Amino acid sequence: MRSAEPTGRDIPVDDDLSVGAPTSYAAGVPAVARALRISVDQMGPTRATRTLLRVNQPDGFDCPGCAWPDPAQTRRAEFCENGAKAVAEEATTRRVTPELFARHSIDDLYESTDHWLGSQGRLTTPMYKAAGADHYEPVSWDRALDVLATHLRGLDDPDEAVFYTSGRTSNEAAFVYQLFARAFGTNNLPDCSNMCHESSGSALIETIGVGKGTVSIEDLEQAELIVIAGQNPATNHPRMLSTLATAKERGAVVVAINPLPEVGLKAFRDPQTVRGVVGGGVPIADDFLQVRLGGDQALFQAVGHLLLQRPEVLDRGFVERHTSGFDAYAQARATVDWPLTERATGLSRAEVERLADRFAESGATVVCWAMGLTQHRHSVPTIREIVNLLLLQGNIGRPGAGVCPVRGHSNVQGDRTMGIYEKPAEPFLAALDAEFGITAPRAHGHDVVESIRAFRDRRARVFVGMGGNFVRATPDSAVTEEALRQADLTVQISTKLNGSHAVTGREALILPTLGRTERDEQLTGSQRVTVEDSMSMVHASQGRLRPASADLLSEVAIVCELARRVLPDAAIDWAAMRADYRTIRAHVARVVPGFESYESRIDRPGGFRLPSGARDTRTFATSTQRARFTVNPLHVIDCPPGHLILQTVRSHDQYNTTIYGLDDHYRGVHQGRRVVFVSPEDLTELGYADGDHVDLVSVWPLPDGGTQERRAPRFRVVSYPTARGCAAAYFPETNVLVPLDATAETSNTPTSKSVVIRLEPATADRAPVR
Repeated sequence: MRSAEPTGRDIPVDDDLSVGAPTSYAAGVPAVARALRISVDQMGPTRATRTLLRVNQPDGFDCPGCAWPDPAQTRRAEFCENGAKAVAEEATTRRVTPELFARHSIDDLYESTDHWLGSQGRLTTPMYKAAGADHYEPVSWDRALDVLATHLRGLDDPDEAVFYTSGRTSNEAAFVYQLFARAFGTNNLPDCSNMCHESSGSALIETIGVGKGTVSIEDLEQAELIVIAGQNPATNHPRMLSTLATAKERGAVVVAINPLPEVGLKAFRDPQTVRGVVGGGVPIADDFLQVRLGGDQALFQAVGHLLLQRPEVLDRGFVERHTSGFDAYAQARATVDWPLTERATGLSRAEVERLADRFAESGATVVCWAMGLTQHRHSVPTIREIVNLLLLQGNIGRPGAGVCPVRGHSNVQGDRTMGIYEKPAEPFLAALDAEFGITAPRAHGHDVVESIRAFRDRRARVFVGMGGNFVRATPDSAVTEEALRQADLTVQISTKLNGSHAVTGREALILPTLGRTERDEQLTGSQRVTVEDSMSMVHASQGRLRPASADLLSEVAIVCELARRVLPDAAIDWAAMRADYRTIRAHVARVVPGFESYESRIDRPGGFRLPSGARDTRTFATSTQRARFTVNPLHVIDCPPGHLILQTVRSHDQYNTTIYGLDDHYRGVHQGRRVVFVSPEDLTELGYADGDHVDLVSVWPLPDGGTQERRAPRFRVVSYPTARGCAAAYFPETNVLVPLDATAETSNTPTSKSVVIRLEPATADRAPVR
């Protein structure tokens, strides 16, 4: 661990930043070299080898990175470059001890980058910031839990507490966490889904009756057409490329729809194959449609119109037996405004017609998407239009076809299944009440955006975050930070330091917890946990490493010990659940449909798939008991002259808000993050050149007709082949530009992919590093 660490205020901007040409392929030998380099640096060679060979194996632990499913037959090295980085950061031999907190005030930590904070290593000791103090100090577990319990018991209303969760949490921890919150009396259970795939769940529940995807890896491998919209698999879900390569070898056509050309959808070199090492790799996308940001809805509507003109390609039997709303949809799509469609999409009519041909020629189609579709004002209508297209040809509930929202963080889907949701369904609450003898609250709780508003307005007083980096993941950074500083107490249950630890309430706690890679020993012995992947497979995960500190507690243990203090009179045996996680799974089996015989089913290698009426039997739990065609008014994002539409994106050295390094290998950016990608044509029109330094200024319309501006200072312009009228920059550096009130219809997800900005000459020589 470094002893004389510079803080952010000492770091000049752009001293080491360099920009070169983007790469021509994804993965390959360079990815292996990068993965090994960071693994050995963090863990040492022996520990790195032993640990990586257990990632995503039936008798190992689930990768703490993305939620991409494991294949039926796992390979010896079943991890990707970014998965190796995630494991290395958790299994690192570096340690954050109380001495670091003694050297660095909270202001020092606040001025440090998340990259520096994360690189310090694993947290080892509970830490407490008293009211008025400027440093964290070590504290015992009893004292830490008593502080939190005292604050919770002292609230005037249970709804003054907010219990946030990230996707890293296991099913077992998520279940006891939501049980505690509801026994306490609140549904304030926001999670990272609110900021990513909430739009997917909202649209899919309305249209097919289940807020999850309907496909498996096998479906993708059998598909005739795979459409990938608003997604960058090479960085965000690299193992997906192996599945796409298999589908290509079997004859699938792949179409990529994205404002940015993503290298992984051009060519993939699988480092575990001879061709991936010495050959040219596998070309992935047959077609690339460079859609304008927010133009996907117009594109899918136009394709629907074109398919309706070709009745021979429609599945009339499926439509008549299993759907409702077709006539209204057909009437709405009877015509198309081609000039408007071309303006909205940035595509030519010929390109749209070519995509319609691809759909018409396919007997089994899968549509995959991620944040590029879910973080717009009109995200829910856009995803409804995807469902419309699939319903037209009967492409839900047949092999090789269906909807595939590609979830981000590992077990983010499982958290929701376990009840981490601010708007729980009545059947779930009724089952919870019957199982535990409680009366769970029925009023809806706060999602992420509403939680920020509640703290801002002093309607919430205690924040508990189980995993994640709430402050850096959320929109409107200045507003979010000030809101949390209004809290009486902020609590972060974490494995490593991040920016949220430096934005505190009047009092604050850091509670260090076990990671996926570590042994979890309780009274009945070593425990295993379970996770649910992006395709509804539930499987076991069990770490083997010695915990980073003898002073760590598991997330389950933390929640159960807290619950015993806060709810001493509840007829819930928290001690039994902490002692043996099989007890938790037995409760889950009686509360959550699909988890019958839970314990025995996770003994099987690969686990088990949760049932889906839409996929398994073509039964749809919607308001009409059928899959629903919908009619959605077209939304077009228009910019004032001289402005661009900005999307926030990840770099390749990043997973969510965790910054592993300062390189974006695939886009040619090295040793820096404050860059903005703009097309060369737009730069010429705006009067800027590649390498210029600019401020990014977002423009938000107010109800009174005025505008509100937010500024992110000093970004280096990178001339890049993005769609005309569009720009891209990394988050969390650009989260400051996303207004808190800029959210998607229905889902309330922040609209981080459609921020209207202008470029201005840089106003400072240096920029904040947060």
